[in-house]
Amino acid sequence: MVILSFLISLAGATMLLLFAVRMVRTGIERSFGASFKRLLTEKDNLIGSSLTGVMLSIVLQSSAAVTLLVTGFAASGYLAFPAGLAIVLGGDLGSALVIQVLSFRLDWLVPVLLTIGGWLFVKVENRRLRQMGRILMGIAFILISLQFLRAAMDPIRDSAFLPAISSYLARDFITAFLVGAVLAFVMHSSVAAILMCVTLTHIGAIPFAAALSLLLGANLGSAIIPLWHTRDMPQQARRIPFANLILRGSWAFVMLLGINKLAHPDHLILVSAGQSLVYAHIAFNLTLVLLVLPFNRMLEAPIAALFPATSKASGVNAELEQVSALDETVLNHPQLAIASLKRELLRMNDMIERMFLPVPEIYKTGDKSLIRMVHEQDQPVNAALSEIRSYVASMPMENYTKSEAKIVRGLMEYAIRLETAGDVISKRLTAIATEKRDKNMRFSSEGLSELVRLHEAVMANLKLASNVLISDDLESARLLVMEKTEIKHIERRSRKRHLRRLQEGRVESFETSDAHLETLRSLSDVNSHISAVAYPILYRNGQLLETRLIQDMDADAAE
Repeated sequence: MVILSFLISLAGATMLLLFAVRMVRTGIERSFGASFKRLLTEKDNLIGSSLTGVMLSIVLQSSAAVTLLVTGFAASGYLAFPAGLAIVLGGDLGSALVIQVLSFRLDWLVPVLLTIGGWLFVKVENRRLRQMGRILMGIAFILISLQFLRAAMDPIRDSAFLPAISSYLARDFITAFLVGAVLAFVMHSSVAAILMCVTLTHIGAIPFAAALSLLLGANLGSAIIPLWHTRDMPQQARRIPFANLILRGSWAFVMLLGINKLAHPDHLILVSAGQSLVYAHIAFNLTLVLLVLPFNRMLEAPIAALFPATSKASGVNAELEQVSALDETVLNHPQLAIASLKRELLRMNDMIERMFLPVPEIYKTGDKSLIRMVHEQDQPVNAALSEIRSYVASMPMENYTKSEAKIVRGLMEYAIRLETAGDVISKRLTAIATEKRDKNMRFSSEGLSELVRLHEAVMANLKLASNVLISDDLESARLLVMEKTEIKHIERRSRKRHLRRLQEGRVESFETSDAHLETLRSLSDVNSHISAVAYPILYRNGQLLETRLIQDMDADAAE
């Protein structure tokens, strides 16, 4: 009975820990997710890239999340292999620093975090403040889960079960290494897995030697996670996660053999066993960065040979030419036909996102190949709209209820809005960038930064619009419309700052005034089109006013 109670308590503490880590990461991604591309790609040297990885891992609470972000940008051609690998290595070091902070006994902080975080999340409407509340509550849940973990060990600490298992792992370091790798992979979080090891070591539940082997194995398991998640991606996209797995796994195994064969693990105990384990984890990741960084660029050729680039037919063009999601066989089944229509709109939304993503790079460099790629991507969007029109025209509306017909009309209107957003990107924004390049115009640093940040905000809303389309969630729809209002405010503030720069006589602001203002309008227009998906949901739930005009002016005047 004691063993069963222990296993249930351990499972509960572990699930809470995983949920809390995910909660913190979700809050940060929703607050700052749109800025990650700029943070990942703006560093020109490998040391700067590594520091970027450290920072992002501290923010995201997950080195695997950093690796997946890097993989996505490398696959799109926005990040070179050496810089991407440097960011990933830095991300693992940042994850080790996070473990150091979370391993402190901060039980007194839990009620403070829950109070402030709960109030921000429940009572505040501002999106970023609400997500800050989510982050604070997630950190509190991490600390609570560690309390639960320590409490779960108390009943069996003096039993024969735990000492037998821990002494076996201490003797058989290879098994302990493999158990650590499996543990990190199953938990899908090296932070959670290593925090568990540190906590168990700190309370004396497992010896330091076993915990060290588990920790080294967890480093291997954490490198397997992104490689598993990218298994369906193109070959070139998997180069960075594979290189990280080879380097991290090899170094972990070398350290495992060196520590257990050439010395005794207990020699690494500098202070308490738990704190020494954290130091060992930081030292492992720091030495790996220092060893690999000087030879980073030399690794690209052999890794590229193992993962050769796929042919053009399997690249972006093939993705754009994929078969439509519209299913003609379900037209007589309204719910299935609507689901099919939503899948096609989601594909359309993804195409718009791919068109919109390189806009800042086009503005900075005027790259003709990128502009040509955006123009080429507009044709599949137009074709998707034509197919949706034909599909909707083929629907036997006599079989559809009034509410189902309204949903279909709303989705058709959103398809039109998406196609119009594609035209804004492929015609207006690329034309402005081309004119800027041809006339050798330069935005002021402040003006360019404002445009980039507005682009990031619209990118975030594109992803939110996809979620609204799939879920029909009222809260997400409200959030999307509120973000649309925020975009208007950002546009207005940028316009005022631009006019202030003109008044100050800034030469670059005079030269690019028309381009700056037209870009602001275009970005705002794109956001308005993609936000249209929210209005049918709000209307169905009675969340929209008929008009924003004051209805009774005479009554107001009398007051």
